[in-house]
Amino acid sequence: MAGVLVAAILWGTTGTAATYAPDLSPLAVGAVAMGVGGLLQGLIAATTIIRQRRLIARHWPGLLTGALSVAIYPLAFYTSMRYAGVTVGTVISIGSAPLLSALIEIRLDGLRLTKQWASGALVGVAGMALLCIAKSGGHSSGSGSAMAGIALGLLAGFTYALYSWSARRLMQGGVRPRAAMGATFGAGGLMLMPVLLMTGAPLLAAWNNAATGIYMALVPMFVGYVCYGFGLARIPASMATTITLLEPVIAALLAVMLVGERLPTYGWAGVALIVASLAVITAPADMLRFLSGRCKSGTY
Repeated sequence: MAGVLVAAILWGTTGTAATYAPDLSPLAVGAVAMGVGGLLQGLIAATTIIRQRRLIARHWPGLLTGALSVAIYPLAFYTSMRYAGVTVGTVISIGSAPLLSALIEIRLDGLRLTKQWASGALVGVAGMALLCIAKSGGHSSGSGSAMAGIALGLLAGFTYALYSWSARRLMQGGVRPRAAMGATFGAGGLMLMPVLLMTGAPLLAAWNNAATGIYMALVPMFVGYVCYGFGLARIPASMATTITLLEPVIAALLAVMLVGERLPTYGWAGVALIVASLAVITAPADMLRFLSGRCKSGTY
């Protein structure tokens, strides 16, 4: 859980970081961030991938699904933020992922979700809705662009959920976490290289563009996904994607502090609900039963 939380915090910085390179298109930002970051993950896992290449090859449908999702996700995510705004794009993309992840696990794995997860997810989605309303109220994009941003955010949420599920299936099939994440993100990074070649020229045009690209690739995407892979090997994908509901909170806070965006009172209420959802989801079940019993008895 701690690994996923660290990843969510790092990912929450990407939207604000992208604002420091306005000359970069969202496709270039997505390609350099996930493409270079994915190749680095594949590089550090190369020895393990080679050692387990036959086992990975037996799971090629899952690997292909995950790699395609890795390639599509950043393009949809950063374009969503460009059309609908940094916080709204992040809210839609990340806020939809837990529910979509749960639907994938119910449909493909036959997983039965716990009441604890469902309660936490509902609280988190309610917080997402408040945060989205708070931020969209001051956004100046036309309704067509906003709707396109929301649609792309949903696509990003689906591909995020799908590559999380695919990587975990590889791990459950006996592939070591480092190899599963390295193969999935390395293959996805290779798929993004043509996009980077076509759109990445502005990266070399100014130092702020280059610095932004380097930061996005090394910190949120490389370090963040190493932490995420560590957590994903130990908790279900639906729980991991729900914990990353913290990402839009970080994005909103940074937008307020660094970009100058303003958040109304009900936006902060949304932030509080998201934090509460994390507490519900990550708390041990025994603790929740204890607190529930004390509340019913009138102690609290």
